[in-house]
Amino acid sequence: MSKLQLIATTAFGIESVAARELKWLGYEDQLVENGRVTFAGDEEAICRSNIWLRTADRVLVKMGEFTALTFDELFEGTKALPWDEWLPEDAEFPVDGKSVNSKLASVPDCQAIVKKAIVEKMKQRYKRQWFEESGPLYRIEVSLLKDRATLTIDTSGPGLHKRGYRDLVGEAPLKETLASALLLISRWKPGRELIDPFCGSGTIPVEAAMMAANMAPGAKRSFSAERWHQVPAGLWSRAREEAADKVTLDDEIRIHGSDIDDGVLRLARHHAEKAGVSQLVHFQKRDFREISSKRKYGFIITNPPYGERIGEMREVERLYRDMGGVFRRFDTWSFYVLTSHPRFEALVNRKADRKRKLYNGRIQCNYYQFFGPPPVKPVLETDAQ
Repeated sequence: MSKLQLIATTAFGIESVAARELKWLGYEDQLVENGRVTFAGDEEAICRSNIWLRTADRVLVKMGEFTALTFDELFEGTKALPWDEWLPEDAEFPVDGKSVNSKLASVPDCQAIVKKAIVEKMKQRYKRQWFEESGPLYRIEVSLLKDRATLTIDTSGPGLHKRGYRDLVGEAPLKETLASALLLISRWKPGRELIDPFCGSGTIPVEAAMMAANMAPGAKRSFSAERWHQVPAGLWSRAREEAADKVTLDDEIRIHGSDIDDGVLRLARHHAEKAGVSQLVHFQKRDFREISSKRKYGFIITNPPYGERIGEMREVERLYRDMGGVFRRFDTWSFYVLTSHPRFEALVNRKADRKRKLYNGRIQCNYYQFFGPPPVKPVLETDAQ
């Protein structure tokens, strides 16, 4: 096994959540930065992190990092990296790029320079002048930040939010990775009841059910690195066998999703069925003002309407005021609400115990966290004596 530097990219605000997931997987040698967690691993870590990470966007192999103030420095620094050890002769290797606060501000020029440098390295190895690029995909990115160039290869392919169960999409869906982050930030556990009263097409309840059943989110999809000679098929098989062995279905799990739209509820039920968790989630048509539970303690975790469209704001603000009444009725429950509305706390007439800035797509939001009291354990007769 090789010692590799890998990068799990994330949306801003959930880097620490992905870092926690990586520690659960056993990868504790890590560096947390904006939008990424760099961690040490091997070829097996490529398989396990892709299959298991719930909140990361992608897993990248870090090929190298160096200062690049000129195109010559970018070319020579790229050419010095061991591309010939990774890219086979027929590799397809498109180059993406981004540049922030760097002298080399032209991304297309940086992409062209990196591509040329890699081709030169390939020429030295394979003794040919032209490459067909008809083989496995090795998508490369050059990222320039404050004149430091980082070169990576994407192991994931389509983003890790694409679990494979959501083939029918409702309006403005919440990404699966963000839904998982909301759940992990809340510290919800399967033994506690969970309600999403604005469930839409079911992303939060389905992700919660997959967590409760310990289902690896990437177990049923494929990844770019599955076609790479560096990552043997046996490692992927072993990682998938590990994931299958850890699934634990428990009919006592109490997860509920509700909405007032029959159409999105049909999508939610379809997604739960396709994810293999339909027996763990109950969906119901219900106005959020009417939600109820026999359980004294529980969690409400939700992504309600924001009022981003013209004419919707007044209705959304009325909805938030009514939400304050629901909070008071569920006075021993914990509430977690993601919204972009700047006056949410005033509208629900309650200050959040904690809030966290997150991005739902390009919309800057706050994740408002209202903590309920810890459950009181029943006193046993032996304890009372």
